[in-house]
Amino acid sequence: MTDRDTGTAPPRRPGFGRDAVRLPGTGRRLGRAPVLRRALRYALPAVAALTLAGAAWIAVTGLLARTELLAAQRDLDALQRAVTTAPAPGTAGEQRRAVRSAAAHAARAHHLTTGPAWYCAAQLPFLGGPLRTVRGAASAADSLSADVLAPLVRALPSPGGGEGMSGALLSLREHAPDVVRAAAVATRVQTDVHGLPRSTWLPAADRARADLARQLDRLAPAMTDASVAARVLPSLLGGQGERRYFLAFQNTAEARGTGGVAGAFAVLRADRGHVTFERFGNNTEMAAAQADVDLGAEFADRYAGSAPTRVWANSNLSPHFPHAARIWAAAWRDHTGERVDGAIALDPATLGRFLRVTGPARMADGTELTADNVLDLTERVSYARYDDVTRRKAFFVDAARAVAAPLLAAYADTRRLPALFAAVHDAQREGRLKLWSAHPPEQRLLETRPYAGTLPNAPGPFAGLVVNNAAGSKLDYYLDRSLVWEANGCAGGGRAVTVTATLTNRAPPAGLPGYVTLREDHPPYSTRPGDNRLLVSYYAGAGAGLTGATVDGRTALLASGTERGHPVYTLDLELPAGARRTLVLHLWEPHADGRPVLLRQPLVTPLRATLKPGSACGTRTRGTAQGPIG
Repeated sequence: MTDRDTGTAPPRRPGFGRDAVRLPGTGRRLGRAPVLRRALRYALPAVAALTLAGAAWIAVTGLLARTELLAAQRDLDALQRAVTTAPAPGTAGEQRRAVRSAAAHAARAHHLTTGPAWYCAAQLPFLGGPLRTVRGAASAADSLSADVLAPLVRALPSPGGGEGMSGALLSLREHAPDVVRAAAVATRVQTDVHGLPRSTWLPAADRARADLARQLDRLAPAMTDASVAARVLPSLLGGQGERRYFLAFQNTAEARGTGGVAGAFAVLRADRGHVTFERFGNNTEMAAAQADVDLGAEFADRYAGSAPTRVWANSNLSPHFPHAARIWAAAWRDHTGERVDGAIALDPATLGRFLRVTGPARMADGTELTADNVLDLTERVSYARYDDVTRRKAFFVDAARAVAAPLLAAYADTRRLPALFAAVHDAQREGRLKLWSAHPPEQRLLETRPYAGTLPNAPGPFAGLVVNNAAGSKLDYYLDRSLVWEANGCAGGGRAVTVTATLTNRAPPAGLPGYVTLREDHPPYSTRPGDNRLLVSYYAGAGAGLTGATVDGRTALLASGTERGHPVYTLDLELPAGARRTLVLHLWEPHADGRPVLLRQPLVTPLRATLKPGSACGTRTRGTAQGPIG
């Protein structure tokens, strides 16, 4: 037996000899260290080279993508000029070629900003922000060109086509599903762009994203409007049988809930796309008409004292246009025995938009109406020109008839239809052009878009300043309005809100015709020419309550009511010539956060509105506002 066998061998000194204890693999690692060092010496420069190459690739392809996007933008600018200039200078083929060219440029830009280098670089913290923006913008341009504008242009009637509006309606009906899909794509792209980084280390990318977001904020709603129009226009324009509509011209010099008092009117006939005006008239003709229509107990409670179904001048006190439209339709049936298929409202500002497309119109007395003077002529100059009320009302009817002639000519010219549609879109987005259909399936579609003129009844924050002239004057031509809505703090599961409404009467102290300054309300106090009186109503969000109100710093009591679920607070306000009066309302709202939906009543001078929603409740110190009165 050896020493090893018996365990009595002499001890060895520890060391790295042949029989020393070793951890598994230690020798191999130490032996390969020089190899690893050599590999790193070669690998690190290679990685650096690849990084530089990737950066160079991104820089080069980024510049190329920018060039492609600029080329696409030039094509789209040319297309916009082609379809919004009346008459459209380009043929259908030229318009489609412009879309194809823009789509090709956008697709190349999208392709240039894809791939491993762009993807990996875009994921880098901080550094990748602008690259995500560029990739997103290129993808958005690709989708918009190929999936939004291309189907929209296909749906437009061929410029100069011999089929006229009947052919245009057939094309619209055929391509309606494509327009609906295009609207969905536009909404998706809008959401995607708003999800891109807003603030990065590259201001140019941030500005480009902001510009694109603003354009999409206009395009997406317009496409949704177009998708609804594509579904309802063929039937509205008599594609399935003759239609008749009551058309009211609202005079915004005397404010009403939907805009202005219903003055002149016309009856519009549509048959398979062919449109004619059957007759014109003024409000004197409708004075004795009674509207046999039930608009519900809520409407009756709020407006019964003004008799809107019996007094024509009060027929549109409510800002909910379907109420006025149903009253007009019922009154027309009472007056003539004829049913209409719907009602339309527009104002002189809308006529101005149409004249910008059609060119000037000439009245029977030789007066030229242009896009720039039609509002001033109808709502100011005519009152000074004609002392006789009958002649002045006839002037307004003659102006409407004069504009109708070139308008129908433009409507029948498919080269000018795109520009006319653009004018219609702009007018309805401002609330100056409204449409109601007596056919429920059509009306349900219309009510999803602004051209229905509905007072929305959905829950959530809401702000609406509505004025109705209570003096019987025509002084609202000189009315300025501003509204500031500000959320102050959180309390009781909701938030406190302060609303400041300022109204200014710019009427001159002298020189206005008597018919303009006439006070038909006969107040029990002395007034001067130019003094006005308004019923000022504020529409709050559902569930809101008033905690206090002041007028010019003094405590005020307001009448309260409800309309379509909205609490409404109304003040009878005397507004002297040259005066500015300020109404402040303190409210409690059950809505914890969010910007309010804003109601814009379309008058001569647009409302100036400022919304300050502040932080959401729960993200700041809660306030101590009181709950609503009552």
